[in-house]
Amino acid sequence: MAETGHGHPGEGWERKVLEKVALAAIAEQRAARRWGIVFKSLILIYLFVVLFVGMGWLKRAGEKTLGKHTALVELRGVISADSQASADNMTSGLDAAFKDGNTQGVILRINSPGGSPVEAGHINDEIRRLRAKYPNIPLYAVVEDICASGGYYVAAATDKIYVDKASIVGSIGVVMDGFGFTGTMEKLGVERRALAAGENKTFLDPFSPLNPAQKAYAENMLEEIHQQFISVVRNGRGKRLKESPEIFSGLVWVGQKSIELGLADGLGSVDSVARDVIKAEDVVDFTPRENIAERVARKFGAAMAEALLKLPAVGGTQLR
Repeated sequence: MAETGHGHPGEGWERKVLEKVALAAIAEQRAARRWGIVFKSLILIYLFVVLFVGMGWLKRAGEKTLGKHTALVELRGVISADSQASADNMTSGLDAAFKDGNTQGVILRINSPGGSPVEAGHINDEIRRLRAKYPNIPLYAVVEDICASGGYYVAAATDKIYVDKASIVGSIGVVMDGFGFTGTMEKLGVERRALAAGENKTFLDPFSPLNPAQKAYAENMLEEIHQQFISVVRNGRGKRLKESPEIFSGLVWVGQKSIELGLADGLGSVDSVARDVIKAEDVVDFTPRENIAERVARKFGAAMAEALLKLPAVGGTQLR
């Protein structure tokens, strides 16, 4: 029988092979660990850069204000206190644009169907204040797809309004909308029980029959706001406005027709107005952008408020 002892000639060879294999495995593990550290470091660096940009700690390339330029502020979407087109955001961007020493003119690019008359009024007031404070810096509105109702309420405060031939412009009116569910409740056998102190506390309650006196009161209130809107448009457009019974009826027109009616001044885009009107071809964006931290905080706060309060949504008056 063969025996294996300390003196067997194959033992040294096997040991060397095992040592080489073990050392190779250790080296491979070390290399993998080093590459793992490198990749993890790169991922961390990338995440930090994204975080810094999102938090607004690093300026975007378009925010350089070297040399003479045209300042741009965007009003996009529904005008409301909790949107990007809020009065706070718009006034902040406009104020920064006018304050910059290299600003030759300001363009307010509008693509909005309207929204809150209060927010639109605040923006309109701020535009008039800035135009008075900086009389040598012109402010022009440039309309993209739509500039209706509250959007036009804002545009009317600018020096001139430029549109595309297919833009939608106008809708000078006010609306308060809702639903009535009384018929549906009767069919389902549901009884409305509303207890209130004050005869008008259930004003325009959708679950109760429409009260004629309350309807008349609401219509008068809407007419007051409508007259405020009309006054703003007349003051802003002046003799350029070719008034007719339809102008303040809530109708909208395409861009070319809006020029004929005096609601707009000409055809133009951001680039053409910056180049040909303001004479400062470089455009710098001063629109406040919501960063990642603000977006997360706002959504988290809204979710928490909804979960804690469980309040039903309440409609409001809108310029549209």
